[in-house]
Amino acid sequence: MKIAILTSGVLPIPAVQGGAVENLIDMYLEYNERRHLHEVTVFSVWHPSVEQCTTIRSSANKYVFIKGSSLKAKLWKVIGRLLRHKGFYHDSIEYYLHEALRRIRKEHYDLIVVENRPGYALTLSRQCSVPCVLHLHNDFLYHGVDRAEVICQAFRRIISVSDFITNRVKEVCKDKEKCTTVHNAIDTGLFHAATPISRSEAGLTDDDFVLVFSGRLVPEKGILQLIQTMNRLRHIPRLKLLIIGASAYGKEQSPTPFIQQLQQEAKALEGNVVFTGFIDYKDVPRYLKAADVSVLPSMWEEPFGLTVLEAMAAGLPLITTHSGGIPEICEGVAILVSRENIVEQLTGAILDLYKHPEKRMQMAQASLQRSISFEKNTYARNFFAALQG
Repeated sequence: MKIAILTSGVLPIPAVQGGAVENLIDMYLEYNERRHLHEVTVFSVWHPSVEQCTTIRSSANKYVFIKGSSLKAKLWKVIGRLLRHKGFYHDSIEYYLHEALRRIRKEHYDLIVVENRPGYALTLSRQCSVPCVLHLHNDFLYHGVDRAEVICQAFRRIISVSDFITNRVKEVCKDKEKCTTVHNAIDTGLFHAATPISRSEAGLTDDDFVLVFSGRLVPEKGILQLIQTMNRLRHIPRLKLLIIGASAYGKEQSPTPFIQQLQQEAKALEGNVVFTGFIDYKDVPRYLKAADVSVLPSMWEEPFGLTVLEAMAAGLPLITTHSGGIPEICEGVAILVSRENIVEQLTGAILDLYKHPEKRMQMAQASLQRSISFEKNTYARNFFAALQG
């Protein structure tokens, strides 16, 4: 098939600026490049770093870049504000879609894949006759979303990253057969093969019992409640919490008010909480493997939970919450706690693993084995199969 990929219109492909959705797109493009399954054209926003990427000169995948900061783009946005009705998304994303669609119409495509922007359907259904598939990464299509039923009808197929999201879509989609799940993945080999950092690099010792949290430092990830749990457990000798991450993928210039709150909360723990700040993704596996237990107490309905999968691939016993798509990843191999009375729930789960090393060992082995199901080649193969289903 000849396939056009429409991105979210914010971060570039290849994923030189990161982004979970963008990295997942790179995964299936890499798979397609090796196997030459389809002729794929990616319509991406432009970023100067993409010009250094050798992948943009591949043979199976083609890349078309759209400059949202060009004079043409600026004029389009100004004129649009005066003459057009407000788009589903903000001006920069709407301009990206306009330009991508203008170029798509110049060629023949068998399929358009829309990455995580269900609202694109409103424009595509009016201006393009090519069948479209939605690849949905977030909870963006449910009762309450503007014109949700119309959006569902515009797509030939809707592929979601978890059954949790798929079931949300089915609530508004009349043709439930078009809704399916392809679980996300990571490069599990990166985590399986990593060697742990020396604990001294993180201000820890070999005698410490180390809990690790990895992810963005924002309220919905439950990190405040985890630090409060550490206060409850301050009587436990040599219990430490290693916090890997920042608030915005390392782009913030100074601590956010929420991070300042976390730091203030941790002061009473006299050095038993270690903040690493932003860590480059390639180094995250080495930090994870320096810990004894991963604790990821998500306080919102996670669409999938990549950090949960990363902890499992690092071979860690895991404590997490019944949240969104998380149980689909780790049910049966992790301790899943309720978000109600979360500090009390986490306290009990941590004490359980602290006191039972044999249970930790069994859970670590189960985590590692379970992570193999979410290997990147399996994900890419299932994704391309779903496009044709």
